Amino acid sequence: MVGLGDNNNNSGSKPKDNKKNKKKKRGGSKRKMTAEQTSAFKSVTEWVYLDRPNSSSSSSTAALSSWVVDDFGVQKSLGRGMEKVVFELHSHSKHSDGFLSPTKLVERAHGRGVKVLALTDHDTMSGISEAVETARRFGIKIIPGVEISTIFSPRNPEMEEPVHILAYYSSCGPMRYEELEKLLANIREGRYLRAKDMVLKLNKLKLPLKWEHVAKIAGKGVAPGRLHVARAMVEAGYVENLKQAFARYLYDGGPAYSTGSEPLAEEAVRLICETGGLAVLAHPWALKNPIPILRQLKDAGLHGMEVYRSDGRLAAFSDLADTYGLLKLGGSDYHGKGGNGESELGSVNLPVLVLHEFLKVARPIWCGAIKDILESYAKEPSDLNLARIARFSRMGSFKGSSPLSCGKDWIDQCLLSWLTAEERQNADFEAIRLKLSLASVDLGGVQVPIETK
Repeated sequence: MVGLGDNNNNSGSKPKDNKKNKKKKRGGSKRKMTAEQTSAFKSVTEWVYLDRPNSSSSSSTAALSSWVVDDFGVQKSLGRGMEKVVFELHSHSKHSDGFLSPTKLVERAHGRGVKVLALTDHDTMSGISEAVETARRFGIKIIPGVEISTIFSPRNPEMEEPVHILAYYSSCGPMRYEELEKLLANIREGRYLRAKDMVLKLNKLKLPLKWEHVAKIAGKGVAPGRLHVARAMVEAGYVENLKQAFARYLYDGGPAYSTGSEPLAEEAVRLICETGGLAVLAHPWALKNPIPILRQLKDAGLHGMEVYRSDGRLAAFSDLADTYGLLKLGGSDYHGKGGNGESELGSVNLPVLVLHEFLKVARPIWCGAIKDILESYAKEPSDLNLARIARFSRMGSFKGSSPLSCGKDWIDQCLLSWLTAEERQNADFEAIRLKLSLASVDLGGVQVPIETK
């Protein structure tokens, strides 16, 4: 296993004090934040608690002076009233191959102290709205996300391999959502064909697994994946556990492995960028040849890669991120399987400066996407365009006979929870608000201003 961060012991000598060595690996001593860390933490918490500007968790100068970090720059909690800001950037629900509903996932995240949760189901964003609605009860911020199944296909066919790309979007989701959804729908359709082919291959291997069994485990409307096939194998008694199913039959290139209709990895990265998302390479340690993949995806617009896991920062991949100028991120990849082999929600400790860099890159991209979606509504204030803004909104359902009846006021509320004061004062957003104040809709041949409807 690759060691933790800069604490690798390369001398080959045996540590003299095992207890001290273990303590150091866990983060070692606590120390006050540096000025840089304090500034970064203030910026991060400002964004996290936009919905609760008067929250006791917001970062006053006095409160910030009391915070400490460990040797790795990870924020440490100091008791009651001092909430640790935990980001979970990789999780799955029953809308793909997770075991929990979005509601149960958010409830569990809350129990684990998570303040920001990215739901990144495989090839679908259908669980986001439920997650957002549940998160309202717990004061959790949801980052709408998706983990896109792709293929890296260089000229040498022997180097072809599956690659997963995480996409993180603003609170109102992707620009040109229909274009992204078309790509995801094609992948999901291919997942059905792929799963059926895996069942067929297992049957030829004298394992008479039933397709109906796999489909039932996946659930209505969920495109089945390898994990669903593996669960069916366990339930049918063909393997002892999920790990054995993958190790014997379902691993990449295994006897029952099958590919679907995945797009090229670089095409997916470009589309994520074009639709206002942040593109991040998932679990690069699972790749056979990460370097050519990183080189090609960086050229396509890749923003970051997973480097942190629950067992720490992987130094080799951290070095690769530095080489290609990529953000260093990470998440638990939680599925809710249970057992000792799975990392828990919120178990990946991301340093304060890492969170700040993530938002420093993401927020201008997300602001651009929000601006684009709002401009479409300002140009054509229709129910359809307002619904695009509200796709993943946590402002609740529309009141009145038409969404337009609360258009401008509702958008003002959205901006308060989506953007910082500095971002809202941007000239582009001021121009959009002016357009909205002058916009009108046709009601029975009469032009009525949105504000007075």
